[in-house]
Amino acid sequence: MVQNKANPLWGYRTGGIPDELFERSGEVPITKEEIRALVISKLRLREDSWAIDVGCGSGSITVEICLQAKVGKVYAIDIDSPAIELTKKNLIKFGAKAELILSSAQDVLPSLPKVDAIIIGGSSSDIARVIRLSIDRLKKGGRIVIDTILVETLYDVIRTIKETELCEVDVTQAAIIKGKTMAIGTMMVARNPITIISATKP
Repeated sequence: MVQNKANPLWGYRTGGIPDELFERSGEVPITKEEIRALVISKLRLREDSWAIDVGCGSGSITVEICLQAKVGKVYAIDIDSPAIELTKKNLIKFGAKAELILSSAQDVLPSLPKVDAIIIGGSSSDIARVIRLSIDRLKKGGRIVIDTILVETLYDVIRTIKETELCEVDVTQAAIIKGKTMAIGTMMVARNPITIISATKP
């Protein structure tokens, strides 16, 4: 394999960087590699895309976006300082750059520029408002992607999207099962199902 000298850790164009390559923390969640690959495909990024990662957590999706949108601009938002610090570490590790913002999405989104893609991760008690603020920050033809593990959040997301102008709405649920090596063989272990909702701003 010919390694990418600018990024020796991950010399590929494909998404889904192995989880073990990221810095991790027990208090900050990470979006698993298979889900990240799906999220990146739904965002439909270009090299010059501008994007916002709402609820960046460990920064795994932020890193993936930066590697796809190499000449664009990426904003990563989280309300928790440990998440911002971990995202910073992972950006440095992968030689990627993003603007890190320690704030609630509700407070900072109105001040950000229009972008081509927005990913909203995790859950929020005010997810409907976060979605509406995000749509306002999207350019025409821009993509919004929301991933969630909670049924209640999924209900709120779908209800909110139905009240907006968004089109090309897609709801995909992924149930990932991974092999785990045991003394007597390989056992398949199921992870929590994740629902990914994506749509386009007309």
